[in-house]
Amino acid sequence: MHCIEEQLSKSRTIAVVGLSPNPQRDSHRVAKYLQGQGYRIIPVNPMADEVLGEKSYPDLKSVPEPIDMVDIFRRSELVLPVVEEAIQVGAKYIWMQDGVINEEAAEKALAAGLLVIMNN
Repeated sequence: MHCIEEQLSKSRTIAVVGLSPNPQRDSHRVAKYLQGQGYRIIPVNPMADEVLGEKSYPDLKSVPEPIDMVDIFRRSELVLPVVEEAIQVGAKYIWMQDGVINEEAAEKALAAGLLVIMNN
């Protein structure tokens, strides 16, 4: 596992899976902060058309531009398909938010050469 500072310093475009349009949700607050720090945020939420002024996509495969980091705000048991998509689209980093733990997904990402932060 690797430190978040390293991932953030090498990322410009961050797809936030599970990004909620609700300003009270952690995903919204984290994405808004990252956006304020100059990162390009891409919402990935099939239930939203737009979040934080950015078009939302139903999944990572639908995002029409390269993704550096995939920031995951999903329940632990829903992470593996997200990581598999991240591998398919060529992301470099996976960041599972606090409390999101999926060892199988982390191992799969690491085996594919992605750097992973989990429950940090």
